[in-house]
Amino acid sequence: MTFTPSTEPSGASSATPAPGPNIPENSVAGIRAAFFDVDNTLMRGSSLYFLSRGMYKRGFFTKKDISNFIVANLRYRLSGVENKDEIDKVQAAACEFFRGHKVDEIEAMGIEVYDEYVSPALWAGTIDIANEHLTAGEEVWLVTATPKDLADLIAKRLGFTGALGTIAQTQNGVYTGKLIGQLLHGPNKAVAIRELASVRNIDLSESFAYSDSHHDIPLLTAVGKPRAINPDTLLQIHALEKHWPIHDFRRARVIKRLCAPILSKGLKILIHLNPRSWVKHRS
Repeated sequence: MTFTPSTEPSGASSATPAPGPNIPENSVAGIRAAFFDVDNTLMRGSSLYFLSRGMYKRGFFTKKDISNFIVANLRYRLSGVENKDEIDKVQAAACEFFRGHKVDEIEAMGIEVYDEYVSPALWAGTIDIANEHLTAGEEVWLVTATPKDLADLIAKRLGFTGALGTIAQTQNGVYTGKLIGQLLHGPNKAVAIRELASVRNIDLSESFAYSDSHHDIPLLTAVGKPRAINPDTLLQIHALEKHWPIHDFRRARVIKRLCAPILSKGLKILIHLNPRSWVKHRS
């Protein structure tokens, strides 16, 4: 299969990771890049679910339509192995979301969905890592099964270089319900970044990749500096075996959630015991 990526920009362990096994020995040195998965890596939850939720809220389809996608997506996410039948079901359910809808309608809704759902769900720690790459002069790309239109919007809003995503077919400004190529998932992500690297002279042996899912091990092993973010169990085991750095921002969020009420109550007690001191401090 062929991907045609656009060439236009739109708390870790200290262990040194082993280089990915799929890097060609004769790769030509070029620029460095960082590739980020989106769902549960860049943000909490599913970006496609957020888009479908926005579409449902605006009367684009019924609860039955959205439930079909949720069931298919959950069965795939919970599967420990690659299963073509499950992938095909997710792909078919995703295509049905857009069939018959106008491109400009979905694009306008995407902006609203980003502001309403995506932005509040972003992992601040992942954004910080991405910005560190940008500051170092490295390109930052999203690589996701999410529709490319939404992935492009997220990348643009965050100031990233660009995005690779699943491409939905359109005809006369309307989505046909078919894909151009296949779902950008699993091994297809590795294919996509290799094609992008050849176009933009990216040195994959010196580049980074980040993901939460064991389904993205092909993506992670396609670069020289793989990292896990909020890893599922299978990816965490793999990352530990390969000595890949692991970032887990879920733990800090849980600690904050548990500690915040305690600190708030403690502050209220202090104010109650010595209100004058607090007023003086505030002034």
